[in-house]
Amino acid sequence: MNSATVRNLLVRGMLAGLGAGVLALVVAYFLGEPNVDSAIGFEDAHSHEHEMEVVSRSLQSTAGLATGVLVYGVAFGGVAALAYCVALGRVGRFSPRATALLLSGCALLTVYVVPFLKYPANPPSVGDPDTIGKRTGLYFLMMLLSVLLAIAATILGKRLAPRLGTWYATVVAVAGFVLVIGLAYAFLPVVNEVPKDFPATLLWRFRLSALAIQAVLWGGFGLLFGELAERLLNPKPATSASGRAVPSAH
Repeated sequence: MNSATVRNLLVRGMLAGLGAGVLALVVAYFLGEPNVDSAIGFEDAHSHEHEMEVVSRSLQSTAGLATGVLVYGVAFGGVAALAYCVALGRVGRFSPRATALLLSGCALLTVYVVPFLKYPANPPSVGDPDTIGKRTGLYFLMMLLSVLLAIAATILGKRLAPRLGTWYATVVAVAGFVLVIGLAYAFLPVVNEVPKDFPATLLWRFRLSALAIQAVLWGGFGLLFGELAERLLNPKPATSASGRAVPSAH
């Protein structure tokens, strides 16, 4: 893959990330923000200290939310496009569109779902401010382990495929990934700072909405970027007025 193709895929990845960010923004605003407001209301009702807001809540839930989600979408779209350039043709004989969807699904699983199951997202009123550094470090450690183990499982599956066949090699690689992740779940510290009187339904809705936002972000990126990559890497030949295919100029 030459540098011009990589550059074109990078631009398309950032555009797809922006489009996916818009979709995720809609979900975050209509599904996530009401739960955040409810959690903040719970915190205000149970706290005797009232801090002055540096940035108003209305600004946070509109312009602040949009800026954060869209910038994140463009950034992760660029990174995912570079990962796509490495993965294309190396993870199997998939089309550019199918490779994009496969990459997005694996990224959602390893980057978000696996760490989420060990250290799920909490509303603003949940958690001790003094332990935020520890909790953040554990979350990113779990994410790093998940990504590295996914890469190792992919390499293992590729090496076992000639001897075991694609199906059994994939089963062995996935089983190894699940086994090691399970050990990480068992040995890494547990973090549970949810107040006993915090509404369980609100906590569930908040975590479900956080998962939905990421699913829409990565799913939308996979569909959008897959279409853009397919058109770039497998362009359809132009047709003449008579309906005959005209070879594209390179």
